[in-house]
Amino acid sequence: MSRYSSQRRTFISLATAGLLSLGLVGCKRAVKFQGSDISGTHLGHDMAMVDSTGTLRTLADYKGKVLVVYFGYTHCPDVCPTSMAELAQTMKLLKGDAQKVQVIMITVDPQRDTGAIMASYAKAFNPSFVGLTGSPDQLHKTAQSFKVYYAKASGGTPDSYTMDHSAFFYILDQTGEARVLLHGDAQAKVIASDIRQLL
Repeated sequence: MSRYSSQRRTFISLATAGLLSLGLVGCKRAVKFQGSDISGTHLGHDMAMVDSTGTLRTLADYKGKVLVVYFGYTHCPDVCPTSMAELAQTMKLLKGDAQKVQVIMITVDPQRDTGAIMASYAKAFNPSFVGLTGSPDQLHKTAQSFKVYYAKASGGTPDSYTMDHSAFFYILDQTGEARVLLHGDAQAKVIASDIRQLL
């Protein structure tokens, strides 16, 4: 067989493989979120907070799981516990798939929320939940990375202050890329639906 025929066969094989790979890309499941699609924003890439053991945690520590990140604080009177309760219900709705999901609550009040307090608070809603704290500087950088607003609101005494903060669920895929933004009052069935799109 001629050298030309051999080269031609190689070219045809490569071209066919290329077309097949394009076809496979085109067959990827279309994703339709109920929340806002924030794919490509890279929100959260600079997350660096501390867990209850004092270990610095970044997105790399949770690769392979779908992440749900929520910013709040343990002295929050109503919004935070309600949001965390919805996340606990979300895990129940996910059933066996819940093991592929990691919920992280990051405090916006590191002055009062130690690592131990955050861990206890988060696990009160679900044993798998993680609570993170850190220095004011770590919180500032992490919050900026997620575009989160927070500010101290004066109370009657120095220790009775509250924290104003934005309340959203950030859902990141298994590679650590931000994909969905849901308001903090989203229902568990909506959160679960968007998480399933990424499993």
